[in-house]
Amino acid sequence: MLLQNRPTDSVSAAHDRLYRALRTQVMHGELAPGQPLTLRGVAKSFGVSMTPAREAVRRLVAEGALSMSASGRVATPELSNERLEEMAAIRALLEPELASRALPRAHFALIERLQTINTANAEAVAKQDAVAYIRTNLEFHRTLYLRAQAPAMLAIAETVWLQLGPTMRALYGRLRRNEPPPHHRMIIAALKAGDEPGLRLAVRADVTQGLRHLLG
Repeated sequence: MLLQNRPTDSVSAAHDRLYRALRTQVMHGELAPGQPLTLRGVAKSFGVSMTPAREAVRRLVAEGALSMSASGRVATPELSNERLEEMAAIRALLEPELASRALPRAHFALIERLQTINTANAEAVAKQDAVAYIRTNLEFHRTLYLRAQAPAMLAIAETVWLQLGPTMRALYGRLRRNEPPPHHRMIIAALKAGDEPGLRLAVRADVTQGLRHLLG
């Protein structure tokens, strides 16, 4: 028997849409570090009721994308130097391994796709578009790491990217880049050459260099 008028389904769909949209905003640095959020403001911004807003925020707090104080104040993460060092260490350990696992499946189509993404990344730098820079940078890494066929590792990496998003936006504003970092080109060159040690070194340098500026 078909059930009619199932409001829980629409609430669940609204929650999922809001969760994904807000998660993307945080990961891509569209929100500043420590930026406060209210359930009412989130619900209004995305045109949903309080229930899906509450569920989405609760889920993002559990992932570390948002923080919640004892008083219930919700904000984007503000990372201490100790926390940044931890995030840098995780990226330096995990992402070279993902890249290494992807190398045997790094065929021409993948390399061509990475070159296209890197062109968009360079264009974002030229325009000094921080959000586009972070978005294309993460797209570059995710596209490569998907070939690793290691979904648990990739999920951990994405959780780290999520927590770093607002901080990376603040870093980009501080550096005022005019040219993209060279490491993506080094990653592509290592993939073309089948150079696994060179690939590991290039990925490690790429994922840690920006965080060093914050810790310096």
